[in-house]
Amino acid sequence: MYKHILLAADGSENSLRAADEAIKVASLVEDSQIEIIYIIDFDDIKADVLHSGSKVELDHTRRKHLIPFEEKMKAHGVNYKTTVFNGYPGQKIVEYANDQNVDMLIIGSRGLNTFQEMFVGSVSHKVFKRANSPVLIVK
Repeated sequence: MYKHILLAADGSENSLRAADEAIKVASLVEDSQIEIIYIIDFDDIKADVLHSGSKVELDHTRRKHLIPFEEKMKAHGVNYKTTVFNGYPGQKIVEYANDQNVDMLIIGSRGLNTFQEMFVGSVSHKVFKRANSPVLIVK
């Protein structure tokens, strides 16, 4: 069943809804664990460093994105852990999910329109196409 659930978090409303679904799935299996994965996008790193006052401030700002997810997990008594990486989100999520042989991957959809997705591509679409595990996309 779904013992190791990977939840891709980016701080958006859709990823918070994905957290709710991850909690529902985790509650179905005793001893399941949700692993919250947060990717610091290479495209944002330079701007983040330039706009932060210090490394501590930068780490705190990034960590704030995870607080609502961790609060949800604690409120529901769900076993969880948090993993943070630097990289390109779609690529890194797939690499990690496939390397870890997760049982299910849950990700929020950003809701790009067809035109935006054609040029930018959506992370959820990239993950869905390349992940070896079942993927639940939440909108």
